[in-house]
Amino acid sequence: MKVQLDSTLAWKSATRLVSANRDMLMAIAGVFFLLPSLAFSVFVPEPQMPPGTPPRAMMEMLTEAWTASLPLLVIVTLLQMAGTVTMLIVMTDRTRPTVGQAIRQGFFALGPYVLAQIIVGGALGMGFLVLVSAAALTGQQAIAAVVIIGAFIAMIWSSLRMALVAPVLAIEAERNPVKALKRSWTLTSGNSGRLLAFFVLAGLLFAVVYGLAMMLVGVVLVLTTDGSVQQVLTAAVSSTLTAGALVYFVAMLAAVYRQLAGETADEIGDIFG
Repeated sequence: MKVQLDSTLAWKSATRLVSANRDMLMAIAGVFFLLPSLAFSVFVPEPQMPPGTPPRAMMEMLTEAWTASLPLLVIVTLLQMAGTVTMLIVMTDRTRPTVGQAIRQGFFALGPYVLAQIIVGGALGMGFLVLVSAAALTGQQAIAAVVIIGAFIAMIWSSLRMALVAPVLAIEAERNPVKALKRSWTLTSGNSGRLLAFFVLAGLLFAVVYGLAMMLVGVVLVLTTDGSVQQVLTAAVSSTLTAGALVYFVAMLAAVYRQLAGETADEIGDIFG
């Protein structure tokens, strides 16, 4: 019998996970989320577009900036992926590993995690390309539009079905990326809509908090600082808020996994000590 996701219970479990492991999670988030994000914001600022810049020139500037930032972006992404698995281990491993032990286990799982993402990304990208190309051959814009929308929805649905790859790698210690993908697919069966609603609501909550906080901070910084100091402080606040959101997102993944894996309330309670 398939387990139906209870988003309210999942959120309560996620917040308890964060509360029970706050100190360790803050340390890991600082190393894997905050510092890389801050470094990227400071060293790869958004390109400045002069007023009246033609669209083609804007695209060229964006492409050049993207190409130049790609190496650092890859490093930041890998660190965040390793941090995600590390946090999952900290929050769910009943042996209570130290931060160092959790980080080592996280890096051991990084290879399979990267391979799993490459498999998913490659499959989705190839499928999207084939569908769009086939629609374009019909020469009918209406058909092409419907196919593109359908392909986009299919990509979102597939991504939701693969959302628990990181928990499978961390909690079940699975090291085969294909098996991890199959396990995630099995666990999320029948819960795509609930997962989408859960993640969207959490995303909207973060967007509201982030927007209000940055608006307040922006006003204060405009009145008290200028130039590069203002840029660095703005990036620091933005990175801190984003790191906090990522901590809660990882906790949400852990809570969803535990629930869909069919653990009882007592078993879940053991995680919190």
